[in-house]
Amino acid sequence: MRDLHKVFTDLEKAYDRVQREVLWWMLKKKRVLPKYINLIKDMYEGDVTGVWTCDGVSSDFLIKIGQHQGSTLSPYLFALVMDQLTRWRLQCWRQTLESKGFRLSRTKTEYLRCDFDDPRPNVGDVLLDRQLVPKKDSFKYLGSIIQSDGGIEEDIRHQTQEGWEKWILDKGDLCDRKFPLKLKGEFYKTTIRPMILYGTECWVTKDQDTRQLCTTEMHMLRWVCGHRRHDHIRNEYVRKKMKVVTLKDMLTQHQLRWFGHIRRRPHDAPVRIEHILRAEGQIKRRGGPKLTWDEWVKRDLEKHNLTEEDALDRRKWRAATRMKEVGFLFPV
Repeated sequence: MRDLHKVFTDLEKAYDRVQREVLWWMLKKKRVLPKYINLIKDMYEGDVTGVWTCDGVSSDFLIKIGQHQGSTLSPYLFALVMDQLTRWRLQCWRQTLESKGFRLSRTKTEYLRCDFDDPRPNVGDVLLDRQLVPKKDSFKYLGSIIQSDGGIEEDIRHQTQEGWEKWILDKGDLCDRKFPLKLKGEFYKTTIRPMILYGTECWVTKDQDTRQLCTTEMHMLRWVCGHRRHDHIRNEYVRKKMKVVTLKDMLTQHQLRWFGHIRRRPHDAPVRIEHILRAEGQIKRRGGPKLTWDEWVKRDLEKHNLTEEDALDRRKWRAATRMKEVGFLFPV
């Protein structure tokens, strides 16, 4: 597996620096129909705003640069602008962005090298306008933490902390004996568990990672039911009372659904999986090979007696990968 080099950049006041002329130029480059371009221009024409001061609101003045804050169309337009401008090397990228009115933050730009197989101590530095880009071992991006060694330990720790913070906010209702356990279980499945499983579709978990997640979940469920470890009550009994499946099963459901989603994408889509295959001709390293996401999904397919072609039927795939929250076979 080849090493992966990532540079995380930050733009200063990104939305406010988008020039309108660059926006119209980008839409023409993307071959957007003129009637839609004129419609977007009408949305931005004649924009006025005021500034709140100690003496009140100032007089209105025209806005001739930037995008609308809070508009559902702004993130899509900004993504199109960035896609059109970021097609060269880092230095050329900086020059292109700054020529269009953007400014790259040199203090917040960071570099991360994912050395999957053969970690080498010195592979050179990354420079941006003759300034050294600091190298990091991990980086937080869109709520997930990316590690240089490809692990997920920090991501699991972060997601577990997010789940506990949400649990503490609702602790008063979850521990209230007046609320039925069924209602508490539904509340846990709709508010707390999604916080823990956010962004886990591409995780490759080890046994110790799964145990850590299950331990966190059981601590929450036992606390809600009023049970402690010295009560010697089995985990299966607690799950049956709350009507909750294990986080390991829900993690498998998330990964299989994500696999089905990208498997059903059209052939010209940028991200698509045709078939799960192991690359040939790789150099054998010492020790066992690292388990990849493709191999992990392949194990889940064999475990649930599914094939890759089953994912093409969305309704059938959703029914086959859904984990039932009730109907446990464990004795009460």
